[in-house]
Amino acid sequence: MKQDILDRLTRYVKVDTQSNENNDSCPSTEGQLVLANMLVEELKEIGMEDVTIDENGYVMATLPANSDKDLPTIGFLAHVDTATDFTGKNVNPQVHSNYDGTDIVLNKGLGVVLSPNDFPELKNYVGHTLITTDGTTLLGADNKAGVSEIMTAMDYLIQHPEVKHGRIRVAFTPDEEIGRGPHKFNVEAFDADYAYTMDGGPLGELQYESFNAAAAKLTFKGNNVHPGTAKGKMVNSAKIAMEFHSKLPSEEAPEFTEEYEGFYHLISFNGDVEESKLYYIIRDHDRKKFTAKKENIESIAAELRQKYGEESIVLDMKDQYYNMREKIEPVKEIVDNAYNAMKKLEIEPLVQPIRGGTDGSQLSFMGLPTPNVFTGGENYHGKFEYISLENMEKAVHVILEIVKA
Repeated sequence: MKQDILDRLTRYVKVDTQSNENNDSCPSTEGQLVLANMLVEELKEIGMEDVTIDENGYVMATLPANSDKDLPTIGFLAHVDTATDFTGKNVNPQVHSNYDGTDIVLNKGLGVVLSPNDFPELKNYVGHTLITTDGTTLLGADNKAGVSEIMTAMDYLIQHPEVKHGRIRVAFTPDEEIGRGPHKFNVEAFDADYAYTMDGGPLGELQYESFNAAAAKLTFKGNNVHPGTAKGKMVNSAKIAMEFHSKLPSEEAPEFTEEYEGFYHLISFNGDVEESKLYYIIRDHDRKKFTAKKENIESIAAELRQKYGEESIVLDMKDQYYNMREKIEPVKEIVDNAYNAMKKLEIEPLVQPIRGGTDGSQLSFMGLPTPNVFTGGENYHGKFEYISLENMEKAVHVILEIVKA
């Protein structure tokens, strides 16, 4: 099983599937379709049925029930795209067997070293086989590890018909990293009672709470005049933008918050005297606090419009997803199933809120309750990303135990 997982992961990560939020098409990049079509062929090869891919790159397949019992249809999902934070082109995965707990030189020429001095959790992986980057790209285990684990689990079940199970549906989706993964997902066609995203991080993660999320784009309008004759005429949009930011609570930012604490996160700031743009994401687990944060953004914008003119600020703010706990808690047994599966495998479940979101955050509100399960990786979205092959194998066994239950 380990070799199957490794072969799949190293094959999948070499396909550049980085999504692009500036492209409105679905999927947002061609590489995602390349991998999606690869998966269609592999699903057929291992014996899955009803294998489909639609015009938007959503792959679905069925493993029919082999039990006479009246069992629910469960689904397993993973996304094929990789993050926009760091390049996913020309990924060259490195395999380090029997890790000894010391520095891992990812790229000698560039001086890129994965060190337990910087990442103390590496000490938890002594003796493991680690898959890393070569220091020039991300790895893409988020979420190609999940794809690999689901594929391996389905292959195992087909090869071992003695393991009795109900009907299983799998799906591989595009554009999760830019928040659009479920936008064109056909819940009715998927036809599952509930599902699990295999999209978590370290061993044991089990999540059914996410942030409530919104994005706010602000455009500040100024008036550029030669600085020598600017008195009483110039309006500096960059200074208005800075004034706006200064009115947000400075301690409510990602670098100062943890656990259930929400934040305003300034993603980008671009501009000059004539026009400036701020892009924020707003996050909070508590719906009332989330609403209050959005109202604060609107209030500050209104205050500055009074000062600088109604046309001085344009605010475009949209909700992105909500805390899936609202929809999963009424069917909490699906979380308990995963919890018990881990305990049976002597894996200590880490039930904690996601300081982010998964496809399940949106799917749960679309009628498909979908908690999130670990894949086994660390340091996602950057050149220091790595994953344990042993923990990937454990994730496959968690899928199998959920199916058995």
